[in-house]
Amino acid sequence: MIHVETLDNVCTLTIDRPEKANSLTREMLCAIADAAESAATAGLSAFVLTGRGKVFSAGADLDEARAGLATDPVWERLSGAIAALPCLTIAALNGTLAGGAMGMVLACDLRLAAPGAKFFYPVMKLGFLPQPSDPVRLARLIGPARAKMILMAGQKIEAAEALSWGLIDRIVAPETLPETVTALTADARGARPAHVGAIKAMIG
Repeated sequence: MIHVETLDNVCTLTIDRPEKANSLTREMLCAIADAAESAATAGLSAFVLTGRGKVFSAGADLDEARAGLATDPVWERLSGAIAALPCLTIAALNGTLAGGAMGMVLACDLRLAAPGAKFFYPVMKLGFLPQPSDPVRLARLIGPARAKMILMAGQKIEAAEALSWGLIDRIVAPETLPETVTALTADARGARPAHVGAIKAMIG
């Protein structure tokens, strides 16, 4: 359900559970976190997250969420591992992004999304707290009021509005996501990994 492929110094991780809207089990989250932690010392130019089907991820698998996954520390482990990567990190969102899956995406450097994607994080409705780092990263990207629109008012944000807010950086048709990622990683692939990391560290 998690596929990892490294080609031309770019690691692409694909969530592949489309029959369940790419909802995430603990095993899947651990696999993504393992891949991100391994990537930290692999000398990569870029690390890419994407999904198969029409939804990037619906968040936690509902059965496992009820059994405790919603508050499991693996979510923070995962987003922290992606945030710490010294290479360029890109979330290529093939569709809707919901719930706890937002954490790993917020931790990326760049976010691309399909035109039909929606963004929501229904923690208020479900009675959970968001993962600790998610509100901080979200507010840093879109400001505190808009973060409250998502986390407290439970709003579903469509791609055009997400772009205007700065939640995503570009709207890209699903069929052209791979070539867009290739174009965005071209300079990083042509540079030494240490140089990529140095520029990223300067930006903060």
